[in-house]
Amino acid sequence: MKIILLQDVEGLGKAGDLKEVANGYARNYLVPRRLAAGATPSLIANRTQRIAAEQRRVEKLAEQNKQMTERLNQVTLTFKARVGGQGRLYGSITSQDIASALRDVEKLTIDRRSIDMSEPIRTPGTFIVPVRVASGLESKLTINVVGESVAAQA
Repeated sequence: MKIILLQDVEGLGKAGDLKEVANGYARNYLVPRRLAAGATPSLIANRTQRIAAEQRRVEKLAEQNKQMTERLNQVTLTFKARVGGQGRLYGSITSQDIASALRDVEKLTIDRRSIDMSEPIRTPGTFIVPVRVASGLESKLTINVVGESVAAQA
């Protein structure tokens, strides 16, 4: 018997899959528990439309991620921070600071956990920070840290 799964069934398939199962399995287990429905022509057409809509959604998301990656590759953020006598910052520049700056300056919302920093930036200079946009897509963000000496502020 041909059925369309309405919910994920372990060992059989995911919701929306068209499967061929034994008549008794479908009648006695899947249909009464509303895990599946008989594969009528209207349900098959509906399934086809859902698959096409899901494919369009995935393609649109992939295009948005690609555009985000290209835009992040062009971004350069500049941070001003106080520097002590040995050339180290008072405090540090963290992934949270970078995510906040992206949101404020560039109007881009990036989760701080997707910014790959092994440790915070603690010295002035130019740094390249990798940012994971999606699985398989990574961009390089340029961070400039400009030091302001403590004597100049006093």
